[in-house]
Amino acid sequence: MPIIINLDVMMAKRKITSGELAEKIEITPANLSVLKTGKAKAVRFSTLEKICEVLDCQPGDILEYTKE
Repeated sequence: MPIIINLDVMMAKRKITSGELAEKIEITPANLSVLKTGKAKAVRFSTLEKICEVLDCQPGDILEYTKE
């Protein structure tokens, strides 16, 4: 897939665990895991907004496009 998810990188930079982030953005740890591994087919803008708010970052810090 040409979209790379760098969520784990941003979480490490901000020193936040998956459990903490899931709780703060109000999704299940299982759904957060799907996002982190790049297995999600879609991401709601409201979820992306919460992630960016909690991690104090921009969507481009989390999502990256590469040509296949």
